[in-house]
Amino acid sequence: MNWLTDYVKPKIQSLVNKRELPDNLWIKCKNCNLMIFHRDFAQNMNVCHSCDFHHNILPDERFNFLFDNSQWQEVPFPPPAPDPLKFKDTKRYPDRLKEAKAKTNSSESIFVAIGKILGLKVVAAAHNFEFMGGSMGIAVGNALIAAAQSAVANKAALVVFSAAGGARMQEGILSLMQMPRTTIAADIMKEAKLPFIVVLTNPTTGGVTASYAMLGDIHIAEPDALICFTGPRVIEQTIKEKLPNGFQKSEYLREHGMVDMIVHRKEMTDMLGRTLKILMTNV
Repeated sequence: MNWLTDYVKPKIQSLVNKRELPDNLWIKCKNCNLMIFHRDFAQNMNVCHSCDFHHNILPDERFNFLFDNSQWQEVPFPPPAPDPLKFKDTKRYPDRLKEAKAKTNSSESIFVAIGKILGLKVVAAAHNFEFMGGSMGIAVGNALIAAAQSAVANKAALVVFSAAGGARMQEGILSLMQMPRTTIAADIMKEAKLPFIVVLTNPTTGGVTASYAMLGDIHIAEPDALICFTGPRVIEQTIKEKLPNGFQKSEYLREHGMVDMIVHRKEMTDMLGRTLKILMTNV
């Protein structure tokens, strides 16, 4: 036994070597750059403790906060064809989907669930912005139609949380066709005389804004969310003028009549529950 190599050297290395720590223990606020401990961030519903900026939240995490006792069931919807247009840019579309699925542990950019809010049965759909920017492809059309049909079958309200960068370019015209398809989902709810509420989160843009996201009976927005068809940077570059401060944000849209109310994420469940109790009185 070599005392120096077998005992002294490992002991010194254990004292000198830095302890390896996970790289996801701290989250940097996108708005104020505050470093937030990941557990505190999750407990605060992905809202910054300092500036109150509402960061994106995964659908299952949102549903846990939304539904009574965090109890809910997934509503399945038909999966789309994996690569209908055989699209390829710098990568093949199936490869991008594979990467997105591995990164988010989700099968698509939208998730549908059914549960209860303050005792009322509700079907909810939520975009996952981490999955290819929450882009609207065939799966979103399938999901919203399935959500509306499930709501009608259960005589429940439908609440949709939007968070998307617009249509999914890899599906071309098929992606744009989801705009009328999601409009059909809204019509299904109206024909059944059941409430359809849209919660606009940051960001809600492009074809999502131009379709179902503006067809709700009531439009609720989270604070300081970007809600638009074309972003302010593109508009400024096009018209060569500076836009007003806060243009296309939740507060601006509420002042101009496009949003009914702005609700903090912590107060969302209570507000939705009280609103739905009024809307569901005669259902």
